Amino acid sequence: MDLFEMPLNPNKRLKEEFVSNLTGSSMLEIAALSTIVPGLVVLRKWNSSCLLNDYVQGFFKKGKNVKPSPKGLGSHLAGLALDYIFVILPILLFFTVLAEWCYQFAILIILLVLFRTTSKRSIFCSKAENNQLSSFRSIISSYRVSVVVVTCLCILAVDFKIFPRRYAKTETYGTGLMDLGVGSFVVANALVSKQARDFKSLNLKAALQSISPLILLGFGRLISTTGVDYQVHVGEYGVHWNFFFTLAAVSILSSFVRIHPKYCGLLGFLILSGYQMILVFGLSECLTSSQREANLISQNKEGIFSIFGYWGMYLISVYFGHKLLFRANSSGKDVSPQYLRIKIWAIAAVFWTLTIILDNYVQKVSRRMCNMAYVAIVLAQNFQVLSVLTLADSGGNLVLENAFNQNLLGSFLLANILTGMVNLAMDTLSPSPVAALIILLAYSFVLCFSISMVSFFGIRLKFW
Repeated sequence: MDLFEMPLNPNKRLKEEFVSNLTGSSMLEIAALSTIVPGLVVLRKWNSSCLLNDYVQGFFKKGKNVKPSPKGLGSHLAGLALDYIFVILPILLFFTVLAEWCYQFAILIILLVLFRTTSKRSIFCSKAENNQLSSFRSIISSYRVSVVVVTCLCILAVDFKIFPRRYAKTETYGTGLMDLGVGSFVVANALVSKQARDFKSLNLKAALQSISPLILLGFGRLISTTGVDYQVHVGEYGVHWNFFFTLAAVSILSSFVRIHPKYCGLLGFLILSGYQMILVFGLSECLTSSQREANLISQNKEGIFSIFGYWGMYLISVYFGHKLLFRANSSGKDVSPQYLRIKIWAIAAVFWTLTIILDNYVQKVSRRMCNMAYVAIVLAQNFQVLSVLTLADSGGNLVLENAFNQNLLGSFLLANILTGMVNLAMDTLSPSPVAALIILLAYSFVLCFSISMVSFFGIRLKFW
């Protein structure tokens, strides 16, 4: 066969079958994983704060009344290395070779956190006296970075056999870890959106300008995946639709329908209720059917109709972002950290309860349709992550968090590029578990190191 006639992705069909017809894992396992990831961040922050505390006290004991603020490349790389070893590496291991131990590790983290929070002195640093809850903005920042990091790790790991199939996206109904990705992006954006901050400041022209990159990225992904014959699971969004189009569509709808954030929760609930009724009365059969007509709507039915579910999810998240983050600040009233913490834990518990009820008595969780049960579990999981992160009362973010936070979308794009390069360069289904783990470790290290260096030199990965 001539070199130019050889397909760029000869194993495309096998790779598509590898991520098809999956049913997901249990809600309990999702809850366990949602404890492990933020728990690792909290433990690392406690450890990092204690080390800094010792450093500061050492300076003052020597009579050097100077605040040490190591910002050199060496200190930056040292912080990056520790963040990678104590956060990224364990997450990657528990998403792959140690997946069967996730419950035990979740229990261990819970015990460590309980022991630390109930004792007067930190188990990591006897000299630390960190009794102040870090600002909610810092917590939101950590949460958004966690969403991006987990997504970046999973989008390549899922192509290897070392990644449990139950963590991959489900075909129609079920709760896989990767099912929560797009929903978590919607929630993370909504909580800190301009609409959650102050609806009066919204400008339609500015909103459309901010949406244009998502549309360009959507078309860019469509053209690139078609051009290199990249594997695409049609049942996920449709033939032409993708993640970026969904985010853009939700942003467009939210820009045109502008109401005060305190009413967004009610509007979101009404949209979800109406959409769920339409699903129950027949739309769900259409969306789960493999039959497609020649028109664009039929070919992209999953992506187009699920917009209503994501829009409702976005509006509800705007309401909570306004209520928890911006309303208290704008009123000028001091909000007790303990009160905020209890409130977030209560919201998580309510949504987990609602998820179980909807999944058992209304309709099973379905990311493909973005039904009400899916919205509930996404909100439950995200608020659970937030609730754990509120325990990180040391203040400040990690080196890796600051790096990703400066280029959230850019880091996700870089992860997609690296993932595509790996998939086109090799057959991801053939490596042994050891080889697959080495590849994933190299990928995660290159991604973290690149984003960290970009952040250190003050570069913004933006083209708009």
